[in-house]
Amino acid sequence: MASLAHGLDIGMFVTACLLVMAGYPVAFTLAGTAILFAGLGLALGVFDPAFLGALPQRVFGVMTSGVLLAVPLFVFMGVMLEKSRVAELLLETMGRLFGPIRGGLGFSVTIVGALLAASTGIVGATVVTMGLLSLPTMLRWGYDPKLATGTIAAAGTLGQIIPPSIVLVVLGDVLANAYQKAQTDQGIFAPESVSVADLFAGALIPGLILAGLYLVYQALVAWLRPETSPPAPEALGRVTFGEVAGALMPPVALVLCVLGSILAGIATPTEAASVGAVGTLLLAGRRQAPRLAPLFLAAWVALGAIVLLTLAFDLRIGRASRSAAEAVALAAALTAVAIVAAGILAAVLVTLRAGVLRPVMRGTGEITAMVFAIVIGATLFSLIFRGLGGEEMVTGALADLPGGTMGAVFVVMAAMFLLGFFVDFLEICYIVVPIAAPVLLKMPMPDGSPMSPVWLGVMMGVNLQTSFMHPPFGVALFYLRGVAPPEVKTSDIYRGIIPFVILQLLSLAVFWSFPGLSTWLPNRMLGR
Repeated sequence: MASLAHGLDIGMFVTACLLVMAGYPVAFTLAGTAILFAGLGLALGVFDPAFLGALPQRVFGVMTSGVLLAVPLFVFMGVMLEKSRVAELLLETMGRLFGPIRGGLGFSVTIVGALLAASTGIVGATVVTMGLLSLPTMLRWGYDPKLATGTIAAAGTLGQIIPPSIVLVVLGDVLANAYQKAQTDQGIFAPESVSVADLFAGALIPGLILAGLYLVYQALVAWLRPETSPPAPEALGRVTFGEVAGALMPPVALVLCVLGSILAGIATPTEAASVGAVGTLLLAGRRQAPRLAPLFLAAWVALGAIVLLTLAFDLRIGRASRSAAEAVALAAALTAVAIVAAGILAAVLVTLRAGVLRPVMRGTGEITAMVFAIVIGATLFSLIFRGLGGEEMVTGALADLPGGTMGAVFVVMAAMFLLGFFVDFLEICYIVVPIAAPVLLKMPMPDGSPMSPVWLGVMMGVNLQTSFMHPPFGVALFYLRGVAPPEVKTSDIYRGIIPFVILQLLSLAVFWSFPGLSTWLPNRMLGR
């Protein structure tokens, strides 16, 4: 009977992958496949229907998850930065700043990609924006089409690994559940937890290293093959310090508000995302209505003042008594709230009249609905897979692999990489990770220490990043193909991305060999 159940597990997994590759909607594919094989299991007597009783509670947990609430907020930030043309101003200014240097426009694309990644973490918006703005310019200046398209696709996908990232939010939520289950299975009934903030901290240094590798590669190409990346024409003109400061301040302010508050322990990822969404709305309002810039600037300052006052004083309104200093701080905080509210109202009206807010809200709703539909479908898939004994099958298979823990990790990473040729990162997160992660997290490292969920999460995140950019079905390549000029061939895009995929695999090997690159900052934050 066990072998029959395991056969159904394998068949369910293969069927789901084939249907996804055939183009069927992922959420319905996962749920439909799970129901089909649950019926087969019931008919054959190898599935306990009690597993289905846990589904309503699981779905309720998904819809009330405070962690996943950050997803629509981060999506809103990314879509608003794209539609309000804040990213466009940054890219144009950085292009003029680095343009006179050979290969300078490629440097500016990578730097802007890293800044936008650290501001929002939305890959599609970044690739499309940079493809529309920088690709025609790079081709007009004489850049090699392969280098230009590879640079844009690679820079756009930095949002997959540089926090805050939707991938890391989703992966952090899945890994948190897997880590608790792994410890419970080991008899640890007061388990440690791993949070999205831990994963953000762990991914920051690897993400910056990856961006640095891109810059080094572009510099080497500009030195060895100068004809592929010429400097900007002198007629373009120099950029002033004020222009650079005006373009850099918005994304830097977002990074400080969102990522800085998370890493400093001031806010959770969801709280920081809400502040970032408000900040992005204010920036968009200032971009659409420069005459109201003083109001939006005052709202930004008031937003920062609220954070600082909250850290310094107990501002709970329901308190029975408070000192004179606390009363003054509360009054100042309420005044700041009124200024922020006025700025938000003005930004909403300005962006609504400019035709920006409606498409942003529509895009945010569509992406968020897709993500949560996939999560619910994957929850049902995971329940049925476990009900058919799939977890025991995976545990036995990984434990019997040569190489012990590292052999098992290598096989899972290789499977994720190969699936990335055909399947999107969300499907991999919710099909592979819930199955493999609880097993891997119970295995010891070669030195006998427990498996670090942060290190495993960062390795998976970098690995998943390749699924967005390597041929033949890298989503970033499709985004870029959709906005590229007709003279750019699809073969140019595919050939241009290969060196950057190799750099990603090289970085994966580095993070594998030096786990401290992923674990040092989270341990430092937690005082370990």
